[in-house]
Amino acid sequence: MKCSLVLFDVNETLSNMEGMAQHFEEVGAPPGTASLWFASLLRDGFALTAAGVNPQFAELAEGSLRRVLASEPLNRNLDDAVGHVLDAFQQLPVHPDVADGLTALAERGIRVAALTNGAAGTATSLLERAGLLSHFEEVLSVEDAPLWKPAASAYEYAAEICSTPLAEIALVAVHPWDIDGAARAGMRTVWLNRNGADFPAYSTAPDGTVQHCREIAAQLTV
Repeated sequence: MKCSLVLFDVNETLSNMEGMAQHFEEVGAPPGTASLWFASLLRDGFALTAAGVNPQFAELAEGSLRRVLASEPLNRNLDDAVGHVLDAFQQLPVHPDVADGLTALAERGIRVAALTNGAAGTATSLLERAGLLSHFEEVLSVEDAPLWKPAASAYEYAAEICSTPLAEIALVAVHPWDIDGAARAGMRTVWLNRNGADFPAYSTAPDGTVQHCREIAAQLTV
């Protein structure tokens, strides 16, 4: 599967959100509220996308967070709890395997970009903190595209900005819905399966599957 450009998803693919459970606990909410919040955020974003609306990630993040925290026994007022969690979200680290993966891609001369459903500034800050921003020729957000991923127009936007045909781009993501959307848009796909889960049978299967970012380059040079 030879491709000239790897397009990384950002949230959960590059960013490590495992620590978010602790920040929910810090405001008095059960740790499982973290995954509920993010799933609710994505659900509402996808619903608006299906209706032809391109929502602002930050607006959905705050709104869905207020809803999931409203019924919890918080140890501070709701505004302070929301601020605490959102501040933590802005300071996420990258997964430990990301640096090795980017180095392996660079050694093989494979170009790298990122496309997020979040804000480009948040993704850029994530990569800057990790010292990895120089590996990326573009850090793109669907805020500048017609619609969120997994709408085809989001991937088409990235292909246009990167001046690369869709068929020559491989999307790397942990989310099966992102893999499915990219495949339907005409891209190659690599599923980053860090937890050993089964890929859903109802989604378009990835062209390749890896468990560690350092394995991505090998998938693209065979």
